[in-house]
Amino acid sequence: MEKFYVTTAIAYVNGSPHIGFSLEVIQADVLARYHRLKGDDTFYLTGTDEHGVKIFETAKEEGEDTQAFVDKNAKKFEDLKEVLNLSNDDFIRTSSLSHKRGAQKIWMKMFESGDIYKDSYKGNYCVGCEAFIPEKDLDEEGNCPNHNKKPEILEEENYFFKLSKYSDRIKEAIKTDKLKIVPESRKNEILNIIGDDGLHDVSFSRPKNVLPWGVDVPNDDSQVMYVWSDALSNYITAIGYEEETEQFKKYWPCDVHIIGKDILRFHAGIWIGMLMSADIELPKSIYVHGFITSEGQKMSKTLGNVVDPLEYVEKYGVDAVRYYLLREIPTTDDGDFSHDRFLSVYNSELANGIGNLVNRVTMMTERYLDGKVPAVTEMGEYSTGVDVILDQYNKSVDEFDLKRSCELAMDLVNYANKYIDDEKPWIVAKEGGNNLSEILYNLLESLRYLVVLLLPLIPDTAKKIAAQLGLDTADLSLDLKWGGMKEGSLVEKGELLFPRLEEQV
Repeated sequence: MEKFYVTTAIAYVNGSPHIGFSLEVIQADVLARYHRLKGDDTFYLTGTDEHGVKIFETAKEEGEDTQAFVDKNAKKFEDLKEVLNLSNDDFIRTSSLSHKRGAQKIWMKMFESGDIYKDSYKGNYCVGCEAFIPEKDLDEEGNCPNHNKKPEILEEENYFFKLSKYSDRIKEAIKTDKLKIVPESRKNEILNIIGDDGLHDVSFSRPKNVLPWGVDVPNDDSQVMYVWSDALSNYITAIGYEEETEQFKKYWPCDVHIIGKDILRFHAGIWIGMLMSADIELPKSIYVHGFITSEGQKMSKTLGNVVDPLEYVEKYGVDAVRYYLLREIPTTDDGDFSHDRFLSVYNSELANGIGNLVNRVTMMTERYLDGKVPAVTEMGEYSTGVDVILDQYNKSVDEFDLKRSCELAMDLVNYANKYIDDEKPWIVAKEGGNNLSEILYNLLESLRYLVVLLLPLIPDTAKKIAAQLGLDTADLSLDLKWGGMKEGSLVEKGELLFPRLEEQV
């Protein structure tokens, strides 16, 4: 049995969950569920980033104790497990004592390597990014490109990390795919950032009199860790790095970090340098997704176009939201959330596609075969076509193209629907043809395959289909062999999986 450890970036708790983070945790969930179906020993981590200037200032503005403020907001993110039907095995909070101790341990490892030193620094500090922004990265107006806001000029004495010392090793790890970055365009982007000049040393702490809310620097209680040195270590502290537990030894190195494109330089630069400094094995890969726009525009409270994932789940169901985000947002690129497009995809692919196929096949099995699975048919041309789709599906998930995975699930639906239209089982039944059982067995077996393809993507729907087929999803795996539907077992037509939406599109 192989192991598979997948993480998301941890969400900053100065607000409520947004659709972009929902996409990220759903993407990670698909990978986790897929690897469990493969039989891998899987661990899926997500969580919240609870320190830094933004948190401290927002709590102060709202007149709340900082810990109470992060407790309240962290719960909104923890609740996503139920809201979005996530299967994460743990949820890390960086305000927890175990995380703080682990973060302090890696700090001391880096200090002992001679890679932490004290110096004064003056630079452009963006509160939104929690980062000093080099002059060359500001836009023409001198604003941070991510937040469209002028950074503050800060001058203070901090601890620094000798990131420059590891620049060549980081570059080599990325170039050779020892650290694989997906997609290729993001790999090229970070290599361009490193460039010929290499990475520069980075500020790694803040004076406590400026920021009292953070993890104490272990060898200087007048300073707290800068948010990135604290937050990035969550990937190891959550699985027992402080005490080097069996869990840590089993799951590290991480197989996949899933992150947004705006934090690539921190994960592929600073984080990798930290691990090298502390002599910890590197993660195997970083998968990078893009941003979601709303109705073709950048989401903003001012424009009033921020998409609340919870509202959509409440109104249309969790699987409709999961499917749209996976199907319509290119997995490693930017995409748009449009209400009209959401309704269109729901009706065409979920209601008329998946829902209609399941309804047709179970109804015909009840009508023509008293709801009993007929005798197993040998593999033939039809089943070969199903296996081709399965192979392509596996490839698409392994290549982190989850949009393609959804399309392939729909390819199977369309393949089965075409088979129904070509073979016309209602005419075969009327004329007493002897191949009715073969046609219906092929279709029932197609639904069994479809259940497996849908389990990582829209698990609730997959389980409902499995129940109609008399299958237990706990017994299913990606090691599919034709002939799994057992002769004589009962099939029952269930409720409509996706009733058509009559809203104006």
